[in-house]
Amino acid sequence: MRLSIQKWGNSASVRLPVVLLEQIGAEIGSTLDVTVTQEGLLLKPKRRPSYKLEDLLAEMQGSELPRVEGWDEMPAQGKEIVDGLHAGTRGHSSS
Repeated sequence: MRLSIQKWGNSASVRLPVVLLEQIGAEIGSTLDVTVTQEGLLLKPKRRPSYKLEDLLAEMQGSELPRVEGWDEMPAQGKEIVDGLHAGTRGHSSS
C-alpha cells in the first residue's frame, strides 16, 4: 500500500486508512511509538498497561489497607470494576 505525505499546517502528515489501524490494533486517538529504522519508520501502538486491583493490593506494604471514608458513595471516575460490578453500581440496586 502506498500512502502520500501531505502538508498539515507547518507539519507533514500521512493518513492511515482504518483497515491499517485495525490490523495493528489502533484506533483514532491512539498514541503511536515511532522508531526510525534502516528501512524507514516503524509505527507501533502504545499499549496502556492493564492492572488488576488484587495485583495492586498485593504489592502494598503492611497489613493495613488505607481506608477512605464514604468511598462507596463516591461516583465512578473511570471504568472501575468491583466484584464483577461496574463501580457506578457498587452493590446498590438500580431501582
